[in-house]
Amino acid sequence: MKLIIQIPCFNEEDILPKTLQQLPRELEGVDIVEFLVIDDGSQDGTAQVARQNGADHIVHLSRHLGLAHAFSAGLDACLKLGADIIVNTDADNQYPADQIKNLVQPILDGKSELVIGDRGVSKVAHFPGHKRALQKLGSRVLSAAAGFKIPDATSGFRALTRQVALETLVLSNYSYTLETLIQAGAKKMRVSFVPIKTNPPERPSRLFRSIRNYLVNSSVTIIRSFTMYRSLRIFTIISLFPILLGSAIGIRFLIFYLRGDGEGMIQSLILAAILLIVGFVTFLIGLIADLVSFNRKILEEVLLRLRRQDSAPKSEMKDPNPEI
Repeated sequence: MKLIIQIPCFNEEDILPKTLQQLPRELEGVDIVEFLVIDDGSQDGTAQVARQNGADHIVHLSRHLGLAHAFSAGLDACLKLGADIIVNTDADNQYPADQIKNLVQPILDGKSELVIGDRGVSKVAHFPGHKRALQKLGSRVLSAAAGFKIPDATSGFRALTRQVALETLVLSNYSYTLETLIQAGAKKMRVSFVPIKTNPPERPSRLFRSIRNYLVNSSVTIIRSFTMYRSLRIFTIISLFPILLGSAIGIRFLIFYLRGDGEGMIQSLILAAILLIVGFVTFLIGLIADLVSFNRKILEEVLLRLRRQDSAPKSEMKDPNPEI
């Protein structure tokens, strides 16, 4: 069994050596452990430092494309290298390397397909108070969207099987963590969370630039993913409000009309008609979106088969998407 630990990097020449040196070369239940670094268009010596500190494989992206793209490019590379299990960790040494064995164990035991490291964000002392509060709120919202309990929505410390990697499709330009969990819920994957500790921060977070930035990008990702996978449900819920309100106003007008008091209440009738039309149109949009979602599932199945055919092991990796 082959396990590859992938590390997305952008200008991490100072911290990356420490991260690489602490990664395990042997794990119980695993035959081969290799390290893969995704150089996301770094402008420093990240790639050179990775080679000097034991990285077995390096994926070079032509320019800085963001964490989500780097994560996805790493999965593609790991699949081509024949990985049976893929572990994703951060280059900033936030996640202790000695806990990788705990992360992988549920997969080796056959209990899970995707395992997330739960940092216990609400109790981590070195996390700012506003970050802990936002992480907790985000986890609750995402739990509702994904359909299962998610204690730590933004943890990048995760292990996944080859099959999950083949089925994972990241479209977000911001972060992969939220979107992949919603996908996991939609595809009924076996997901588990294991408690982990975190190291003190080596540098400020580059993803969490500000509260506004975090809220806007995370909200867009959740709404887009939830709409993509549960479109009929969300549009049906939205359509119920104008339909129920329009029906109530229409019934009220009808009662007054039957009593002979409907004169001068034509505005209520017009408003009821508008609300009912809006509600039914919204529901129809949901049906169309559901058909689009079904078509997406067909395309994902085609992509899955193409990925399986294209996953022959290779020793040297370049940018998997050079045209981007």
